Amino acid sequence: MSYALIRHLRRTALLTQQIRVESTMTSLTPEDIVFRPPLAQWGKVIREAEKIVGYPTSFMNLRWLLSDEFANLAMHLRTVVGMNHPIVKTAKMLLHNEHNNLQPWGLVILLLSKAVNPPTSLLTSTVTQNQRILAELTEMIRTGHYVHRGLLNISPSDRNKNSDTAMFANKIAILIGDYLLVTANGMLARLKNQDLSYLISTALRDISEGEFYGHRDAQNMPIPGKPIEIRRDVYDINSDTLPLEVKDVLGSPVREWTLRSMYNGGTLFGRGCQGALLLGSHDNEKQEIAYKFGCHLCLAWQAATEVQKITSDKESFSLVSAPVLFALNEKPHLHELVANVQNITDVDLETLKEQVLKTDAVERSRLLYTEHADKAKSYAETFGECESIDTIKQMIYTL
Repeated sequence: MSYALIRHLRRTALLTQQIRVESTMTSLTPEDIVFRPPLAQWGKVIREAEKIVGYPTSFMNLRWLLSDEFANLAMHLRTVVGMNHPIVKTAKMLLHNEHNNLQPWGLVILLLSKAVNPPTSLLTSTVTQNQRILAELTEMIRTGHYVHRGLLNISPSDRNKNSDTAMFANKIAILIGDYLLVTANGMLARLKNQDLSYLISTALRDISEGEFYGHRDAQNMPIPGKPIEIRRDVYDINSDTLPLEVKDVLGSPVREWTLRSMYNGGTLFGRGCQGALLLGSHDNEKQEIAYKFGCHLCLAWQAATEVQKITSDKESFSLVSAPVLFALNEKPHLHELVANVQNITDVDLETLKEQVLKTDAVERSRLLYTEHADKAKSYAETFGECESIDTIKQMIYTL
């Protein structure tokens, strides 16, 4: 093992040890981007899937964790450990929590690639390598986006010596997020595939547009739209690369939830799956199926996780989660609890949760999960019967 690698491992281990220190850190915002499926019984399925793809994808991010640039940025996090800033929570998730390091998106892309690749040959080996790079850069993009979401908006009038550390943490979050996104784009460029670059670019566009969609509080956290009368509460998903449809969406629970979930990473996961088929030289019809598979799988995991959060005694929940949007539609007067708030942390979450649980919102959210899970399974089955597809189907329904 080279000296440089040992040095990087020591740096990462030191940072992990620092982050493990118990602190009074709490979640500043009850809105989360769900990057993974629910965790119950998940480890066994992941281990089986990793045997199929040939290596532990929980270490997929070592390439950038052990680089000089990232190691130097990560060391600066030691100065903000113990403070109430989202970047600390993000770093802990990346370096310490083994469940969140399971890299489910990249693993699914690798399983799908293995299912559709031709028998082993020299050409297949090259395709598989490119698909692995695609899986890695997809994970890197979503992680960079998550890091960028952990910024605190400190207005000029509130800035003083007490806010200096928070502003420094903001700078570190920006640098780390930028590093991940730039590195991912460099990996994408090295694949020298213009069609794939275009697909991933459309996903990046959607992620960016999602940050400006709908009403927002002072921290740019989303506030649900005012409930409206529903004519057709269905959001159609297709593989068009045009911007997502936003007309008559806010206030319509299924349409608003679907659009927000697609903005928050659904299209990125879909394009990653589609890109795996593109790199394997499959036709447009199969690529479209792969895109829809990825989108519906992401939506299924999102719905299932939101149900777990709203029914849990410990975790906070998102104001734009499916259960909340369904409850607001059933009882429009509840919208007054979240309307015109300066910061969503001012919302009485306990009262809102009690009201949500008195409706059929949780049951409707479970049905939403089932609907998207069944669609994802149906699309996956079009790629044939094999060990990889069987494992994907297990991952869809592992709750």
